[in-house]
Amino acid sequence: MPGSRNAEDTSIGGWLTGAAGRARDRATLLVDGATIRCGELDAAAERLAGGFAELGLRPGDRVCLMMRSSTAALQVWFAAAKAGLVEVPLNVSSGRYLLTYFLRQAGAKAVACDAEFEPLVAECAAEVPEIVHIVVHGEPETGQRLADLAAHSAGPLPAVRPTDPAVVLYTSGTTGPPKGVVLSHRANINLARHTVELLGYTAADRLYSVFPLFHSNARYCSVMAAIEAGADLVLDRRFSASGFWDICREHGITAFNYQGAMLSILHKQPPRPDDADNPVRLAFGAPCPPEIFADFERRFGLRLTEIYGSTEVSIVTDMPPGRRKIGTAGKESANYQVAVVDERDEPVSSGTAGEIVARPKKPGWMFDGYHDMPEATAKSWRNLWFHTGDRGFLDEDGFLVFLDRLKDTIRRRGENISTWEVERVVADHPAVAQAAAYGVPSELSEEDVMVAIVVRNGKLVEPAELLRHCTSGLTDFAVPRYVRVLDELPMTPSQRVEKYKLREQGVTADTWDRESS
Repeated sequence: MPGSRNAEDTSIGGWLTGAAGRARDRATLLVDGATIRCGELDAAAERLAGGFAELGLRPGDRVCLMMRSSTAALQVWFAAAKAGLVEVPLNVSSGRYLLTYFLRQAGAKAVACDAEFEPLVAECAAEVPEIVHIVVHGEPETGQRLADLAAHSAGPLPAVRPTDPAVVLYTSGTTGPPKGVVLSHRANINLARHTVELLGYTAADRLYSVFPLFHSNARYCSVMAAIEAGADLVLDRRFSASGFWDICREHGITAFNYQGAMLSILHKQPPRPDDADNPVRLAFGAPCPPEIFADFERRFGLRLTEIYGSTEVSIVTDMPPGRRKIGTAGKESANYQVAVVDERDEPVSSGTAGEIVARPKKPGWMFDGYHDMPEATAKSWRNLWFHTGDRGFLDEDGFLVFLDRLKDTIRRRGENISTWEVERVVADHPAVAQAAAYGVPSELSEEDVMVAIVVRNGKLVEPAELLRHCTSGLTDFAVPRYVRVLDELPMTPSQRVEKYKLREQGVTADTWDRESS
């Protein structure tokens, strides 16, 4: 089995070289229409690692990436790993406010970006004196060409330990700014191998993903999983509901990943006589609404594998073949202990809702902390359990049922949205005195973004104007759908907004809806 190799003894760079040797002419990656083989990726990453060294970047330095999915983005990712650099992939939809925060909080010395993002990156980097280099994929205006760095001869590479940090992945901010999840080389390799074992991937498979490379899903459960199994991968930049199954047929796809409302959207497509006439044997992810689970499998002729996890703790529960219960996220995986606790961190009985907590059974399976946030790290890891901030319960058979989020965050179509970011951008409008962002149920599953505002004395603001203001500062998927103007927000005695009251009220008669307007 691929997972029998020990992740303790190698870094991602060494792992990639070993996989390239095993794959030979297999493991072809088709990224946004461009092809690169595993062996070609390994060689290109080694040359680019030498180019990073020529810039004066040293092991442990952080390099931010603002790149769409491409073979070049893969090369930067694995070159950073080979050079011992800590890669920080950023959401390419980040607005000016959030991007500046990311660059500053990461403490990056360099940024690699696509040419289309260079003006924004340069503007934000000007406020972060630690950034010395901007490397551009394409033709730069002022930065350095990525192609020039990649033209280096592969030289000696630094020794990189499996326990060294490999990546910082930013999660959405909840009541505070976004946190950077620090993951080691070993944790990334473990997740890729767990995915291969859980789903039974082999060299005969051809995987498909529409998720971006700043998500752990595409990175470790698609790209690295395909390389580990010696399988092929098709990685697209966008999801097409109408063309999805034709793409699967064209490329001979045998498995794909899903998140958010993806399955609901596919299920809502008009039925076709050839729905089940496709090569896909399984799909992997969460969440599939239980009411469509069985019909989705029957209609499209495949098997769904649901899991529960997070960026910090990867796959906590899973449902391998022979151990399934629709409407749950499975039982604890071979690598984690799972419990549900009350507000005192005491375990609750089966069927009783509480906070989901988890801890690894083996070293090297979870994150090493939040970058430069020791207090947040300690708070999340209190009483020797990682606190997910999610609410659920364990049934009488030990299957986990996810209910909702305790955290002040919004989940929309597979994206975690920072309420902290939304509120700050909305409140920056000159007519807004207070703002509260929260999620309300979406007809497609998960949530839509709603914001309640209080205007300043004597000021007026049209909701459409407010959203135009938001588009310049927010990631596109974080722009609110709903706007509600109130005389005052419900507050606690300590002057915290009682968002649970706003959520309970939901979309009221006085709410402005962007989609219906």
